[in-house]
Amino acid sequence: MASHLIQGRTVSMPVRVRDAEICSAFYPVRADAARAVIAYSGLDVAEVLPGKAVCVLLFVDYRDGDLDTYHEFGMAFLVRPPGATGSTGPADLRQAGVFVHWLPVDRSFTLEAGRTLWGFPKELADIELRLTSPYKRCILRKDGRLVLDLLIKPGLPTLGATAMAPLDAYTHRDGVTRRVPWSVRARGTRIRPSGALIRLGNHPIAKELSELGLPKRAMFSTTVSRAAMTFGEAWEA
Repeated sequence: MASHLIQGRTVSMPVRVRDAEICSAFYPVRADAARAVIAYSGLDVAEVLPGKAVCVLLFVDYRDGDLDTYHEFGMAFLVRPPGATGSTGPADLRQAGVFVHWLPVDRSFTLEAGRTLWGFPKELADIELRLTSPYKRCILRKDGRLVLDLLIKPGLPTLGATAMAPLDAYTHRDGVTRRVPWSVRARGTRIRPSGALIRLGNHPIAKELSELGLPKRAMFSTTVSRAAMTFGEAWEA
């Protein structure tokens, strides 16, 4: 079993998260605009409809795991696997992965671990989560500037626990695109059409989101009250 030294602590693979709460919203965006955002990665977006890509915004409360407790926000895109050929289109979704474009956190240990182990684009930010009210809310600030204020209203419950086969995750750091193997088991999952309300601030990432067409109606949103995850060794994609 591989292990790594992070800030004087040994982190063994796979890294396990025993309890987390996850809220996410999926937005249709212009494929050409999304391609411009992730061009540095060498990956191409998957198109759910001709000319339409998917931007995923999510926030997570990590309550128990190998990288301690912390809050996280994510901005990601559904992408075609590296080396995919042929025309883009809805068939892309059968083999799509998720490229993590931005991943702010509020603790330094998980920041260094995420960058070192997987190449995740983690940065320190102020992430305020309000998860006890009927609406799940994330207020994200970076460098003293508001990035966004995102509200998600839980929808209808799905039955039982779900062992999900997640999309392949991809990262890009220091000129290298990596694939990150991961798995998740979810309890308390709810889903609803739309279900999200977003207000953008004046941070450069907010400008990036506005250039993608946000704020706009989400395709759907999800909440997971109890999630367990594992993350394995990354390798070059």
